[in-house]
Amino acid sequence: MKELDVRRGMPPVKIAREEFERRYRSQFADPAFVPLQCELDAIVSAAWDAYSHSRKSPVTRKAGAGFADPDYELSVDWLAARAAILEAQRRHDDARENPRILIIDGSARSEHTCPGEMSKTWRMVKLAEPVFSEMGFAVDILDLSRLTAEFGKNIHPCKSCVSTAMPALSLAIS
Repeated sequence: MKELDVRRGMPPVKIAREEFERRYRSQFADPAFVPLQCELDAIVSAAWDAYSHSRKSPVTRKAGAGFADPDYELSVDWLAARAAILEAQRRHDDARENPRILIIDGSARSEHTCPGEMSKTWRMVKLAEPVFSEMGFAVDILDLSRLTAEFGKNIHPCKSCVSTAMPALSLAIS
């Protein structure tokens, strides 16, 4: 196999332990955490260990059949996302399935973040939903206001892997 020409040279992103702890502990500013400092110390220590050893995907399993290297360790999160994409593709290609449409509410506002008033975008989404349903579409709604209103919801930006590392990706996927 041809050796990859990996281009490097961007500034480092690793932060010192002190800065890591400051940022990590900032999530626990509520006075309710004051009596839990010993527990937080242990959690921060474990989080630092994971960060400093670059364990971004600590739960993996062998890729298995259908991959170029079945013994390659892949993130179970990545495998679950891949399975969901393949299932969506199967539904898309099935002529017996209703065509699907995705309506996106891109507003961060909701009555939960701006008391007493939903966003105009949400109102438009809810007006469009029955119109598409009557046209025979299966309607899916992606409500991005959940990112600001609901605890633990995050969307991480695309890393553009395919545009810069397709040869490396092709090693994992056949």
